[in-house]
Formats: sequence, C-alpha cells, structure tokens
Amino acid sequence: MSTASTFKRTFTSLRHRNFQLLWIGTIVSNSGDWMDQIALNWLVLELTHSPLSLGLVNLCRAIPVLFFTPLGGVAADKWERRRILMITQSSAMVLAFLLGALVTTGHVVLWQIYVIAALRGTIMSFNMPARQSMISDLVPRADLANAIALNSATIHLTRVLGPSLGGVLIAFLGIDWLFYLNGLTFLAILNTLRMLPDVGTLKKRGGALREMADGFRYIRGHETIFFLVVLAIVPMLFGQPYITMLAVFAHSVLNIGPMGLGLLTSVASVGSVTGALAVAGRRTGPRIGLMIAGIMVFGLSLILFSFSSSLVSALIFLFFAGAANVFYNSTNNGLIQSLVEDNYRGRVLSMLQLNRGLVPLGTAVTGFFAEKFGAPAALAGMSSMLIVLGGIALIVRPKTRISAEGEEVPLHKAH
Repeated sequence: MSTASTFKRTFTSLRHRNFQLLWIGTIVSNSGDWMDQIALNWLVLELTHSPLSLGLVNLCRAIPVLFFTPLGGVAADKWERRRILMITQSSAMVLAFLLGALVTTGHVVLWQIYVIAALRGTIMSFNMPARQSMISDLVPRADLANAIALNSATIHLTRVLGPSLGGVLIAFLGIDWLFYLNGLTFLAILNTLRMLPDVGTLKKRGGALREMADGFRYIRGHETIFFLVVLAIVPMLFGQPYITMLAVFAHSVLNIGPMGLGLLTSVASVGSVTGALAVAGRRTGPRIGLMIAGIMVFGLSLILFSFSSSLVSALIFLFFAGAANVFYNSTNNGLIQSLVEDNYRGRVLSMLQLNRGLVPLGTAVTGFFAEKFGAPAALAGMSSMLIVLGGIALIVRPKTRISAEGEEVPLHKAH
C-alpha cells in the first residue's frame, strides 16, 4: 500500500463538506480551550501553591458533569444538535471573557474560579454528547470510524497548538490574555455551526427521566456495548489526571516553568495525534484486543514518566502515553458508534462523556496523594491501576469481534 493511499484513507471523511466545517471550527475553538486550561492551572498554582487546590478546581468541574451529562445525552437525542452546540459554545465564551476580566482587574479569588469551573462543567455536560452524536449526522456509516478517529486527532492536535502558544503567552503577555483569546476562538466554531444543517431529533418525545432510564436499559442489555462503555469510563479515572498533574511536574518536580509546561503538554499531544491517526489510517476496523493493549501501554508509559530522571526521558514517555491513550479511546469510540442504534446514540455517547467528570475526580485524588507522598509516587500509583484494569478486561472481554459493517462476529468464526 502506497504512502499516498494511506494518506488518502486517513483523511477520507474530510471529503464531506459539513464534517469539514465542524473539523475546522473545532481546531480553532479547542486550541483556545487548551490555552485557557494551561492558564487556569497556572493561575490556581500562583494563587495557592497547592496541588490539592488544583485538584479541587477540577473536582468542581467534575460534579456537574457527573450529574448532568446523562441529561445532555437525552437532549442530543431529542433536539437539534447544532442549536445545542451554539447555546453551549456561546455560554462558554461569556465565561472566558469574565475570567479574563477578573484577572485583569485583580479581583480574582479562588472561590470565583470554583464557580466558573462548575459552570463550565455544566456547559460541557450538554456540549459533548451533542458534538459526538453530530459526527454520525455529517458522514455516512462507511466513513464514521475514520471521522471519529480524525476528530480525536484534531482535538489532540489542539493540545499541541494551544499549550505551546499558551506557555509563551503566559510568560510574555500574562494569564488574562489567554482567557480573552479563548473567548475569541469561540467565534470560529459559532461561525461554522451557523453554516451546518439542523440535525438530530427523536420522532417520539417522552419525559427526560424516562428516556434517560431507557438509555441505561439499552446499554445494560447489550453485553458488548456495556463492556465498552465501562472501559471508556473507568480507566480514565486513573490515567487521564496526568494532563492536569503536568502543571505540578513543571512547577515543582522538573522546575521548568510555564514554557516547560507548554512543552510537556504539547509532546503528550503530539503522541495523541499520532495515536489517533494510527486508528484513522487502519485498513481494518477497530479491534477490542488492540484497545485493551492501548490501556496497558498507557499505564506503563505514565509510570515510567513519573520516575523519569531527565526532561528528555520524561518527554519520550509522555509521547508514548499520549499515543496509547488516544489509540485506546479512539478505538473504543469507533467500536461503540459502529454498534449503537441511531436513536440511542446521544444517550450512549453521553455515558462516555462521564469520564470528563471522573477525570477531575481522579485529579482531586491524585492531588491529595501528591500533597502527602509527592507527585511522582501519586501519579505512578494511579497509573498502575490501568495495567490491572487491562488485565481484568482481557479475562472478561466479550468473545466477539466487530466487523467493518458494525456487526458482532464470534471469535471462533473470525478470520
């Protein structure tokens, strides 16, 4: 297979104009989000000098996600997904400008950051199920797995663009400018959303709680989907907090400052893009066994990073951690979306977004242990659970594989 053919296969879903619009807007908007995240983490550390406070800010964002994301899934199945995205993105833009103004005027205090983090979590609860569900409305089923992987690559590419620029801007312009720039980037996604069609409604509209319960029953009644949803959620509690903890490593372990923090995050994101593109460029469909292997490599790479003795070795292990993390997540998402029925898509995908609530919860736990035992021991201890979970998953995995057409095939019949 030629390099040109592989390249064409990797980016095949971009031939669809509507997905292309969403993809472009996501690049700009998410770059701003990551600049904002770098700035927020650094702001909290400057105000408190405490990893625990950093974890608590993330916990404030986690609680609304855990409570409201299932309702966000119902909304994604009931109403036009484009309009949901326009409302949530506009609200997030207002919060970004507000936080910038608080920093500029010198009135920012920790409780305000807690409140803004909670509001952002609420917005995310409705934004992410609609955004993920919308991909299937913009591309045909044959290109869905590719579009999911490419969207994941885009999100993680912005981890390179945002933090690398964010670290420089903190050093030369100040934290408040990153919040303002994030607010401006929302205009890009709002403009592309304006050009997209209204998509996603249920023909039969029932009560939100009844539909949410129906979604839970659907997941629990499908063995493979239930297995995949659990593996989308639980490992992230132990592994994904490493992104937030990079601020602690840059600030207190490696002593490399805000520009060094941007470097750490960017290298992890380069690995993430590599992992996502590896999924997008595969000739065969996503496999459960490869997904589980990704979980275990993710955990091992984070353990090695935790005890790295030099910046170079830390960057190498971060690259592999980022690649394995996104390879596992993109494969998991592709498997689920190939199996789920369209009228349950929003509710099932909202369960995947619960990891956005568990990650800050895991960050709070990691922050607590970092305060007691040091950041390296805390992160390594949490990451070791990924290897344990991967081993358990290998034992209890469904005895099927997923065909390219989204059908389950018993392993003894697979070729």
